[in-house]
Amino acid sequence: MPELPEVEVTRLSFADRIQGARIASVRMGKPLRWPLGCDPAQLHGRTVLEVRRRGKYLLLDLDPGLLLLHLGMSGSLHFASQQPAPGAHDHCDLATSQGVLRLHDPRRFGAVVYADSQEAPAAVKLLGHLGMEPLGDGFSLPNFYAGLQARKTAIKQVLLAGEVVVGVGNIYASEALFIAGIRPTLPANRISRPRAAKLHAAVRDVLARAVLKGGSTLRDFSNAHGESGYFQLEAMVYDRRGEPCRVCGTPIQSMRQGQRATYFCPQCQKR
Repeated sequence: MPELPEVEVTRLSFADRIQGARIASVRMGKPLRWPLGCDPAQLHGRTVLEVRRRGKYLLLDLDPGLLLLHLGMSGSLHFASQQPAPGAHDHCDLATSQGVLRLHDPRRFGAVVYADSQEAPAAVKLLGHLGMEPLGDGFSLPNFYAGLQARKTAIKQVLLAGEVVVGVGNIYASEALFIAGIRPTLPANRISRPRAAKLHAAVRDVLARAVLKGGSTLRDFSNAHGESGYFQLEAMVYDRRGEPCRVCGTPIQSMRQGQRATYFCPQCQKR
């Protein structure tokens, strides 16, 4: 599943090119997770002001209105001056004066949703529960620590839930916990403030490095240029079960948490 770094990399790969473009037409294919929320023809003639990101959603600010895009489990966006005829898994084409933005989504868990504004009910329903942005100035240690203290769930699950901090997906949660030296099963409210500070810094560091590496491509992720990411090649623990820890040499272990694979070093992450 594309996580925050992959979504941010996607945004960076086409945001400047589509900014200021005028929408000529919108083609919707097979139904996605949620309906568009308006007649596609109503978007014709509107201008794309900018492309932002909130968690794993891309927000296309229009004049007027807002499009919220989500890549789902296997989706990707591709922006080009021209696109070939749409295939069976090409579910949305946003044709503009500067190119065509296409959503390709084999599993159809992605979404393209229109809202009048970010305060409209359709947008609040999708964005209103999201936690702090880990790469933004608003990711404060006091609020992060307070959020952990209010939760008794295992810290890995708290990170994945997205209510304290948003966008720390499975790969990056495992990596950040390793860097911070915290066992994934430790209840969040048992993490001391000094250790929360290490985790806070680790989350920011891991996600920022992932963006610089173009995200992680485990199966079929690519940005809007069609380029893959390479962060997974330098992972410390993720998908390295049985391999020696890059720090202490102890074999990396794995377990299941909430139906997701968790990777950790039993020596570097004793507690």
